[in-house]
Amino acid sequence: MEDIVDRLETIKRDFPLAVFSGANDLTSRLTKQCGVGNIIHLDLAANRLPENGARIVCDEEQLCLAPQSIDLFVSLLTLHNTNDLIGALAQARVALKPDGLFIAVLFGDETLKNLRTALLTAEAKLTSGAAARVAPMGVIQDFGQALSRAGFALPVTDIDNVKINYRSPQTLLQDLRGMAETNVLAGVTKPLRRDVLAQSLNYFEQAGCEEKFDLIFLTGWAPDDSQQKPLKPGSAKTSLADAIKDQ
Repeated sequence: MEDIVDRLETIKRDFPLAVFSGANDLTSRLTKQCGVGNIIHLDLAANRLPENGARIVCDEEQLCLAPQSIDLFVSLLTLHNTNDLIGALAQARVALKPDGLFIAVLFGDETLKNLRTALLTAEAKLTSGAAARVAPMGVIQDFGQALSRAGFALPVTDIDNVKINYRSPQTLLQDLRGMAETNVLAGVTKPLRRDVLAQSLNYFEQAGCEEKFDLIFLTGWAPDDSQQKPLKPGSAKTSLADAIKDQ
């Protein structure tokens, strides 16, 4: 949320009506420089919504927002589990007024890499096979393409790599359960055997109890005629060779 605040403070415009998904009371960190007016809180879980203000219990894959009704849509770590990411992004774009801003942060492909490796190694060793125990995450290039396919203008993606050292493997599992980030993969999965879990946690501890989280930020604008437009191919007036020669 602090990163979201930094981004909004650099944009010199106001957002009279904003939707924050998954933010809860973190919107209290917004500053006057962010230019955010009225806020609608949105979440799939009713008990994560703040007690006061406008609140909507809603799935981002089935947004109940009127077209071109809001100026800003911010999603905090809620989109990585969607079944149809492009569809969810497209619905957010439709809800934005022309030249409205969309910002989202979601987990990337390096997230839980060490735990994933420990689980696969232990299960393959003890059972001669391995099942997916951690849901796959997208890579940053995929997210950039998703923004474009959803119809956003001026799409930008960037990444923040976070490393966390845990006191024990059990602390990581407790955090994941507390975040409701246990496995959400569809289909029948074989139960994780106790000896496999114990061995995987042992591998994780031997590796230093360090885990990675990729936080990928997506930024895009609802299309508007006032926005910058890329030059048409072949319309450049200066060649790259001449520019290099001048240097």
